[in-house]
Amino acid sequence: MSENSRPLRVAIVGAGPAGIYCADALMKSETAAARGVSIDLYERMPAPFGLIRYGVAPDHPRIKGIITALHKVLDKPQVRLLGNIDYGTDITLADLRKHYDAVVFSTGATDDRALGIPGVDLDGSFGAAEFVAWYDGHPDFPREWPLEAEKVAVIGVGNVALDVARVLAKTGDELLPTDIPDNVYQGLKANKAVEVHVFGRRGPAQAKFTPLELKELDHSPNIEVVVNPEDIEYDEGSAVARRTSKITDQVATIIENYAIHEPKVGAIHKLFLHFFESPVEILGEDGKVIGLRTERTELDGTGNVKGTGRHTDWEVGAVYRAVGYLSDNLPEIPFDSQAGVIPNEAGRVFDDGAHLTGLYTTGWIKRGPVGLIGHTKGDANETVECLVEDMVNGALNTPETPDESAIIELLESRQIPYTTWDGWYRLDEYERGLGAAEGRERKKVVERHEMLAASEPDKI
Repeated sequence: MSENSRPLRVAIVGAGPAGIYCADALMKSETAAARGVSIDLYERMPAPFGLIRYGVAPDHPRIKGIITALHKVLDKPQVRLLGNIDYGTDITLADLRKHYDAVVFSTGATDDRALGIPGVDLDGSFGAAEFVAWYDGHPDFPREWPLEAEKVAVIGVGNVALDVARVLAKTGDELLPTDIPDNVYQGLKANKAVEVHVFGRRGPAQAKFTPLELKELDHSPNIEVVVNPEDIEYDEGSAVARRTSKITDQVATIIENYAIHEPKVGAIHKLFLHFFESPVEILGEDGKVIGLRTERTELDGTGNVKGTGRHTDWEVGAVYRAVGYLSDNLPEIPFDSQAGVIPNEAGRVFDDGAHLTGLYTTGWIKRGPVGLIGHTKGDANETVECLVEDMVNGALNTPETPDESAIIELLESRQIPYTTWDGWYRLDEYERGLGAAEGRERKKVVERHEMLAASEPDKI
């Protein structure tokens, strides 16, 4: 059988939005569709959707609604989901090369980017990614979280910092109607935080929040948002940024409104947004966090800042570092540890200046963990264009056993308990049933063995 007389076989490693958008773009390619495509989406977790299931705050149902669109892609007959399979352990690069014409890596980012200041290793200093994984019920993270501090600092001015701060500042009962698991509800219900302080080294015009998320802070009756009027400052660079970006202007305006707010009656928690405060050290005593030291900064005319030499010590019992995610280094795949990406050109994986035949990448592992979920659509389109071009030019991998059944036989021979798209429907129904019993839309299952059992027919 000639290569072009059978469907194009593609493995996509990572079934989050980036991987699913890639599958969608491949099916929509007229050139690829003319030949026919057969796509297997590999996922380390028993359930799909990646960042949306395990990286979006539980009180963001609007963003979780993206799953509806992703569902339509995974419902297509050209796509199979193979979950609970760990690339590099359960299946290797050699396995994938043996069975597919092309492999696309879309594994995203789950670790925290390092913050190079003294004190980051103290007890009470946490990476935001770890905390997000905990409150989103990720099975590979601890079931309990220490929430003993009454005053908490969050370092960073992006949406992840806002998510962390908002979850810390809300009450457990406020979050109960969401899909949080029992262990997370109990942890948040016992949370002692009454003050949450968010720190950014630059000003309101440089904050990376999005307007909707910033406005949401004030929606809780339990949270009073506080901004120091002295932090409302702009230079020429800031003014240009506001004139040229509607979003930047909206963010700055919302922050200004918080600076002139009236005290909120009944609010039991305060959430402070601090600007022009650059963290320089996490302070400790007996190995535990007791404070955060910042240096006051000032604008330099370009929108950047310089230090003033004036320091402030803030009394806090915990520090959350929300300074960015870091992608995972995958076995047998080149990795730029500084940028946190797979070296690539327009999605083609490169090593020592040469394209590694049949290997591609998309999403955060391709361009770094920046941008909103929807931005990965553009990544996927670019990568798929390259893949299809290589197909047309006969420049893909030549698999030994491209049969769809061959990879299933391999997984079963290794006794890997993989999940499927049908299995997700069963798990989805099971979680919705757990939620319905408590008057909620869903209650997320945390334990991997319970997810696997719920995914199998007639097990639960």
